[in-house]
Amino acid sequence: MNKAAIKSIFGELPLTAELYWYMRQTKKPPVGGYSLSRLQEALPQWLESAKRMSRDNKYPKKVIIFGMLRYWIEHTTLMALALQALGHEVTLAFLPYAHWKREVNKFDLRRQNLYVREVLKPIESFVKVVPLLDSRSEGELPDEIFAHLDEAAFRDVQYSLLREDVERRSDLFKLRLKRNTQFAQALFSWMQINHPDVFIVPNGSMLEFGIAFQVAKSLKIPAVTYEFGEQSERMWMAQDADVMRQETDEMWTSRRGLSLNQEEWDKVRDFFSARQGGGLWKNFSRRWQGTPSKGADEARKALGLDERTLVFLPTNVLGDSLTLGRQIFSKSMTEWIERTIEYFINHPDVQLVIRVHPGEQLGWGPSVYDLLQEKYPSLPEHIHLLPADAKINSYDLVNAADIGLVFTTTMGMEMAMSGLPVIVAGETHYRGKGFTFDSNTWDEYFKTLNKIIENPQSMKLSREQVELAWTYAYRFFFEYPHPYPWHVQHIWQDVETWHMADVLSDEGIRKFGKTFDYLVGEPIRWEK
Repeated sequence: MNKAAIKSIFGELPLTAELYWYMRQTKKPPVGGYSLSRLQEALPQWLESAKRMSRDNKYPKKVIIFGMLRYWIEHTTLMALALQALGHEVTLAFLPYAHWKREVNKFDLRRQNLYVREVLKPIESFVKVVPLLDSRSEGELPDEIFAHLDEAAFRDVQYSLLREDVERRSDLFKLRLKRNTQFAQALFSWMQINHPDVFIVPNGSMLEFGIAFQVAKSLKIPAVTYEFGEQSERMWMAQDADVMRQETDEMWTSRRGLSLNQEEWDKVRDFFSARQGGGLWKNFSRRWQGTPSKGADEARKALGLDERTLVFLPTNVLGDSLTLGRQIFSKSMTEWIERTIEYFINHPDVQLVIRVHPGEQLGWGPSVYDLLQEKYPSLPEHIHLLPADAKINSYDLVNAADIGLVFTTTMGMEMAMSGLPVIVAGETHYRGKGFTFDSNTWDEYFKTLNKIIENPQSMKLSREQVELAWTYAYRFFFEYPHPYPWHVQHIWQDVETWHMADVLSDEGIRKFGKTFDYLVGEPIRWEK
């Protein structure tokens, strides 16, 4: 009998993993698990600072925070300590999984569970720690959760493979459906007993994080989801909503009528100048272009473009959580691009440039470029397909274009800021904000496209619409994200800049206090 078979048998027997842990493993993570050595080393100092800087709270909340995977365990632990120090009653609930794409035998999973519990043991005198793997599933799930499980597993597979055309018959789909169902049952049973004032969960869209949000929603427990973009000391947050939907309507309703002052205009212009030129800007950690700007004329020359009307279509990253599930009238982003290509094949009087998102160079799945090349091995001369690593600046193509077509990419907003008529095909945060053409059906999409192509100059945005786009861009980049000290992607750098004691000091509370209030459910106030 091989080792895997033995583990499978032992995994079903009570206390076998626990005995092995205490007798043989010397409290180390199992092979194939993840190490929390940095967290283990940092916890004593974090805990000491949190206890020393603890404050009374007139309105304490009963808070449950859920974490899974190494980086989110680290992040939610830090958040739990800070909220407890701010006077709330905090429970940190976790799952020990190291992987979301492959099966883990119960023996190793239970050992990893024991390891995480051991690492978090020092904080149990301050924050309640709950291993959800030990929770029992009792009763049936409500219909609204059960109905969500199939679609959730499908989206998990899309995200896992970074592609939209996935099979429900695959082993990965079966694994995701099984894990999501088991977790939903366990969490639902546990949350019915441990009903908090607020439930905090990262992401809220994918994997067990998405299921956790749906369970809270079903139980009518106030839920806060959060994620991080490219800015340091900023987080996205949503109350009773999936933060990855980036729902900005309340902010925009509150802030739309306020014109930007000169300082704000200077700030947003400076920011977009850096963005277009391929440079870094202040607390933003990403370069948006790998190729410096050379101007629209050089872009036209490099691609052999002529004077015919030019339509620019920048894609999203395939399988990204900001792309999946955002279709309105198409089955997917890929189908929308394919039908758009079919349209332009029959319109040789118009040039189309499709630029695959440069971010796809960092992914592990297939590129939009590969999928389109496979379907269209030979495109007519007026259609240009550029791969993710193309040595051309996308903003030079914006300046050369007459029309923009987008699914959900932020570049649609940026094209509108340049005055271009932009048709939006997907559910994105800037849709319906007053400066884009928003299609709801295929017929509407192609009718709008035909109308703009007939006379693109007459369809350019008015000065008021362009100003509206710039105003929205400022609000989205500089007001929609909330101040927060610790970014999940570079948490270990951030805790050196913002120690726990600094965050809990009077200065830290002035800077981050409102965000902590919003995390525990105080309604977000967008007005200043």
